[in-house]
Amino acid sequence: MNIKPLYDRILVKIKSPEETTKGGIIIPDAAEAENKPQEGTVVGTGDGMLLQDGTTKPLDIKEGDVVLFNKYGGMELSLGDGNYIFLKEDEVLGVIE
Repeated sequence: MNIKPLYDRILVKIKSPEETTKGGIIIPDAAEAENKPQEGTVVGTGDGMLLQDGTTKPLDIKEGDVVLFNKYGGMELSLGDGNYIFLKEDEVLGVIE
């Protein structure tokens, strides 16, 4: 299934949370309930923000960018190969370089 976000929306594939730390400590599910930013990879972008004069401002975020976003932002959906979230560009907290 191909999904193309519209306007200033982006589609992000959510990175699965790590269940153990680098040192081998197992993280309980309760620890994941904290309000922490999440990480994911942009898999689709809209054409840009529609301005009042009818023109479109291109997005600063592009496909392939790894981004951080708030856990409770956007609209989540599950597809066969993973979990995704639709976000507006201004809901992205930052791009990991």
